[in-house]
Parts: sequence; structure tokens; C-alpha cells
Amino acid sequence: MRFVVLINREGGSFKTTDLDDFSSRLEEIMQAAGHELEICIVEGREIDKKLKSLTQRADCDALVVGGGDGTVSAAAGAMMNSDKLLGILPGGTMNLFARSLGLPLDIEEAAEVFARGFARKVDIATANGRPFVHQFSLGMHPKLVKLRDEAAFQSRFGKLRASTVAAIRTLFDPPSLTAKLTLQADELHLRTPSLGISNNLFGEGHLPFADRPDGGTLGVYIARVRERRDLFRFAADMLLGRWQSAPEIDVRETRQARLEIAPVSRALECTIDGELIDLETVTEFEIHPGALTVLVAPPSEDHSAA
Repeated sequence: MRFVVLINREGGSFKTTDLDDFSSRLEEIMQAAGHELEICIVEGREIDKKLKSLTQRADCDALVVGGGDGTVSAAAGAMMNSDKLLGILPGGTMNLFARSLGLPLDIEEAAEVFARGFARKVDIATANGRPFVHQFSLGMHPKLVKLRDEAAFQSRFGKLRASTVAAIRTLFDPPSLTAKLTLQADELHLRTPSLGISNNLFGEGHLPFADRPDGGTLGVYIARVRERRDLFRFAADMLLGRWQSAPEIDVRETRQARLEIAPVSRALECTIDGELIDLETVTEFEIHPGALTVLVAPPSEDHSAA
């Protein structure tokens, strides 16, 4: 197979990785398996442009991207409904989609997986046509991300520290949203501090990622809180992965959804796979089963709990 590896040098652990040494090791792994390889290392601001050109190349069978969840999301969106294979070198802080796919979180071990070329079709979701592999969030998470990004950090530890401080500030001053959410036949009128819509339901007992990336549904997570103590329990349940059993979290499952936000005096933001974007008044969600083909480990080598 003909592989192109695209690495975001600003993505998580790649900031501190000796990329020359890693590139040499990557070439050894791929060539030993009989594959052709081309490596492109770019700055974060060049990712979208480079993805567009690579996905149009006829001499590329598989595109492997190295970076955090934002880089992975951009690549998955560019390769939706493509005949090319997508591989992931998990170099971010959380690596949630890589966990969902059962990939090893060590980048060299992940390269060994791609060399064996085990392909799997998985789902991808869209919000007003914009693809996402993990989650659309409204309310608390966008506020947390905005507060975190206002802090100065240069490392993974610094990002985690900034995230912790931002989370505490958000819990003590949560947003309040008024919206109408239509889930196929159900119409919900909401007043909530937090709403999430995920690409497949999150698994129980771990970080928020799907155990089944090919489940064919959207997961809907609505915070049902009345008092501040409920909000802290809600946050604890999320950290512990208690989605189904937590009374503060209303979990639904659907294939399509429509979100309408009540008029407000200021512009609102949401996050899509962790990236802050402006929120539209109406957002239409849809799941696209099997629209993405990824390279994964065989089932017997699932590393998602790592």
C-alpha cells in the first residue's frame, strides 16, 4: 500500500518528539511490511490545506494523521465517504477517537497497527453538514474551553492544569441555555447548563468515548440539575463515566436531531470535537453509518482501555 503520513508538529506530544528519529523508525516499520511511505510534517495552521491536497491524490491509498483530537477530526471530515483509509497516530491529550477505535496510545505501537493494514468501517456524525467524530457540546464545555484557551500553556501538563482551573470556574459560574431539541418523534423543551451530542453512545466507566464506533446512532446527553450540588454530582459522574446510571444526566439515543436555540442578546459558541465555533440558531444533526474507513488493530488487540 501507498501511505502518506501527515504530522501536526504542534499537536500534543509531537511538540516534544524527536520527529527526525520518529520518521526514521516509521520508515523502518512500513518498509518492513512492504509499504511505500511519504512523510509530511507541517504546522497546525497548514493542516486543513494539506489535508485537502492529500485526499485528492490518486497515489495515496492510506492517509495517517498524527496529532490531537482536533487534527484527527479535520482528517476524518476530509475523508468522509472517501475510498482512502484513515490511520491515527494519537499525539493529543485525550485521544478520544483513537480510544474508541481501540488503538494503542503509543505512536510507535500505533504505526505497527497500520503496517498490518486491518480496515474497519465506522460512523461519523454531522452538525449542519460539518463532520465530527466525537462530540458537539453546548453550555459548560464551550465555556471551559474558552477559559482554558485564555490561559498560557506550552505543554500537555500545562494544558491539563489550565483545563482543571477552567472546569472549577465553570462549575461555580455555569451557563444556562434555553432550547428546543427535536429527536425524531420527541420534542424536548430544555433549560440546562450543558448539552452534548455524540457520534455513538459513550461507554460506561471510562473517559467519554464510544465503545462501539459503528453503533449507527447519536448519543444525546442533557444535564438535569436544579441545585449547585446537582451540578457537582453531574461533573463527578462525567469524570467517572457514569452515563446511564447518573440521575443528573438524561441520556437519549437517536439517528437525527434538530436543535433550536432561544434568542439571546449575545453570540453563543459551541464546541465540535473540542474546537470552539459560533453557534447557529438552528443545528441539524445526523449520523452517517460506515461513512469512514479506518485502520485499526484486530479485535484481539483492542487497546481502548489503555
